[in-house]
Order: sequence, then structure tokens, then C-alpha cells
Amino acid sequence: MRTLVLWDIDHTLLSIAGLSGEIYAAAFREVVGWPLERVAVMAGRTDRAITAETLRLHGVDPDEELVVRFTDALGRGFAERRHEIASRGRALPGARAGLEALASRPDVVQSLLTGNMESIARCKLAAFGLDGLVDFGVGAYGMDGVERPPLVRLARERAEAKYGEPFGPGSTVLVGDTPLDVAAGHQGGARVVAVATGASDEAALRDAGAELVLADLRDTDAVVRAVLDVSRI
Repeated sequence: MRTLVLWDIDHTLLSIAGLSGEIYAAAFREVVGWPLERVAVMAGRTDRAITAETLRLHGVDPDEELVVRFTDALGRGFAERRHEIASRGRALPGARAGLEALASRPDVVQSLLTGNMESIARCKLAAFGLDGLVDFGVGAYGMDGVERPPLVRLARERAEAKYGEPFGPGSTVLVGDTPLDVAAGHQGGARVVAVATGASDEAALRDAGAELVLADLRDTDAVVRAVLDVSRI
């Protein structure tokens, strides 16, 4: 039986500094016609939820047509500034080695569970040469739904359809950096390896209920052990 590993992206695998905020601001101005004053909280949330709340914060009704225009503008913004992702951002220490180690194992299917739209997820991973290490087709993304827990179930269903085998809680592992990632994993039917590479420290991630917590991804053997061990808990 294989293990389905679903990676969060931002602050788990990579960081792109303030670029996301700049692209959100440009997309907002393009779609709404006036400057962005503040963006909704991003950590652990989907692009669909972030864009809708950002519009509401500015007194704009987030109807579906406007949300789609906003997210389309975001996708174009990331594509147009893709070279800045690599120049201003970074893959976090150990991310490449961890992805490569798991990608080389026949008993692992590796994909993404991210709040990013799929086009943005592809753009970010490609900027650091990580895009060939995951199966994008069985992941779940920020336009697949507003909340993240159903995305975990969707990714499991996509993997089951493609690979012809079940991926239940005992064989699905989410790797993320926020308490919201932990909650999404558990509510969506996955075990969780949390990494303290974002704003949440190890204690907060343990308190959130993560089965295993790592300080970071630097120790590749520890990352592989954590993913495989947690699926057997």
C-alpha cells in the first residue's frame, strides 16, 4: 500500500517574501479600480477565500464573477513576475532534498494540498525546479473550494481514481506549517506532519494536534521517517 503525501507550499516548501502582497495589490487595482488598503489573512487559507474576504474588507460584494476576475488577475500576475519568485524568494532548507527522497520511493505518491490556485502552485514550484517532483494531477488547490478540509478529501479521491487504490487516513499524510493545516488534514481524513518553518512554533503545532512536529526539513532522513511513521500511527 502506498502513502499519499500532500504538501502545503508557502512557508512549508518555500517563501517568496513580500511578492504575493504586491501581486495581490496589483490584481485588486486592476479588477476593482482603486488601491488595495489591506489583504485578508493568507496563512492556511485558499485563494478563493482570501480574495473574497479582501473584497469584503473594502466594501465590495464578492460575487462569483468578480472573484473569478480577481483570481484570474492573480494568476496572470504570478506568471508575469515568475522570474522574481526565484530572485526574491527561496526554497526552504531541506525542501528539495525531502521532495526528491520521497519522489524516489515506489511506495509514495506525492502531490500538493495548497490554498494556491493550481497555476500559481505550478509557477512557484517551477521557479525553484521543484515542479517535476510532485504529481499535480492528484493535488487540490485554492479554486477547488473555499475551505481546506474538503480539499484533502478531493485530493484523496483524485489519487484513488488515478492509482486505483484507496488512500484513507492511514495512508494519507499532509505536511504543513500552520494550525489550520493540521485542522484541514484531520477533518479531511489525513494524518499530519507539521513543520515549524512558518509563523507557528513547535508548541503551537503540537497543541493543534499534529501527530508529528519537525523544526524544519533540513534532516532528510527525519522527514522521510516522519511521513512514513505517521501513516502507521
